[in-house]
Amino acid sequence: MGQKLFCGDILRRLRERQNLTQAAFAKTLGMSPSYLNQMENDQRPVTDAVQEKLRSVFEEDLQAFLEGEGRLVAELEEALDDPVFKGSDVSGREIKEAVAVAPNLVKRALTLFRAYQRSQVDFRALAEKVARTERVRALEGAHFPYEEVRDFFYYRNNHIDSLDRAAEALHRQCNFRKSEMHVDLGEYLRVRHGVNVVIQGDRADSLRRYDSASKAMYLSELLSPSRRAFHLGHQIALLGFGDLLDAEVADSGMTSDEARAVCRLGLANYFAGALLMPYESFLSTAEKERYDIERLGLRYNTSFEQVCHRLSTLQRPGNKGVPFYFVRVDKAGNISKRQSATSFHFARLGGVCPLWNVHEAFAAQGKVLTQLARMPDGKNYLCLARTVSEGGGGYLRPDRQFAVGLGCEISHADKLIYSTGLDLNDPKAVVPIGVSCRVCERDNCAQRAFPPISRRIKLDENQRRLYPYDFEAIGEKEAS
Repeated sequence: MGQKLFCGDILRRLRERQNLTQAAFAKTLGMSPSYLNQMENDQRPVTDAVQEKLRSVFEEDLQAFLEGEGRLVAELEEALDDPVFKGSDVSGREIKEAVAVAPNLVKRALTLFRAYQRSQVDFRALAEKVARTERVRALEGAHFPYEEVRDFFYYRNNHIDSLDRAAEALHRQCNFRKSEMHVDLGEYLRVRHGVNVVIQGDRADSLRRYDSASKAMYLSELLSPSRRAFHLGHQIALLGFGDLLDAEVADSGMTSDEARAVCRLGLANYFAGALLMPYESFLSTAEKERYDIERLGLRYNTSFEQVCHRLSTLQRPGNKGVPFYFVRVDKAGNISKRQSATSFHFARLGGVCPLWNVHEAFAAQGKVLTQLARMPDGKNYLCLARTVSEGGGGYLRPDRQFAVGLGCEISHADKLIYSTGLDLNDPKAVVPIGVSCRVCERDNCAQRAFPPISRRIKLDENQRRLYPYDFEAIGEKEAS
């Protein structure tokens, strides 16, 4: 039996979006108006039967609404921790009510806050480099298109249904072989688009290059078969499904030409991943293999990172997989890729929590690490991490190395082979982690690098505690 939910505000908004009275809505759902009224006022739970009726009749997914609101709540909580909002504390209930009543207004407020954050980053960079005018010119008019595109995928649950279905249909129509995908995709480009694939030699600065004049696609000899297949799929998206890409970009709300260009490339990459691992087949195999990443890589002739990224996109309405977050981090803690179909929250500025197992992965090359972790919002996750590397192609060309992280809420953990031997119900086995030190409120973390930006420091020269910083508790008032 599924979990019963008290979410009357969302149910009411769904009804109002359909322009229906309580009586008409109740009749469609097969219940009395008084029963519906009780659900909308959280006097009764929204049951599984009602959720199924909403999906079948109105094509509305209540769980998707809840997940989307969870993300907004987490982002708004992080934003309100900034010193710019100093003053009266905003309670968690007020934040949830604001998101429930006016989600679009909250999104716009967050967009404004991010613009403020970026201006602060620019200011600090300019202050540090004030004597170097070339740095000032480089930063003039600078935008953050990649952040905007990441937000676009984040609010779409990291799932683009139109591209997913188009890639799946093409895979089914052409019967591409998983074991020889790079060969079949190269042949498809030749026959369908008149493009010849050429494996190029020593071009260290280019992995993929398409020459539209000669209709030749050059791929680096450094690329593995799975990465060649991915780049070929990317080019197929650009040449054969440009209208779909353009439609999604037009609907994305990007605010600059740079962001629209980055978004189009991101969508082409999405298509490529969906082509290599078509939705229905891949999800079915993933469930049978209990989401064993290495087994899935063998079955689809794809890399560990490609499988992890694809697993984070399996959120098709009516046939969803486990909702995962996906992240790629370098040794310095910089996040180069982040996607999420969960409410797991990533830091936009500053470092990543040092207690997260993605850092530990670099000390255990090639080994899948597991961790039970709790975020500040109280949600527990099963976190996986493993290193991946890209060869440099020569002795004097160092490898590029990253740690890939994949995780899901602990309620889904039993579906993963990686939960084997873990006591998912032992609270002592859960590691408290945070978004980053700057916004983490925990006062008992020995790994803390900075005090939280929203709390004033408390100093006692006669005492040195285990924890690096003492700061006021939430709601604590100090004498002025």
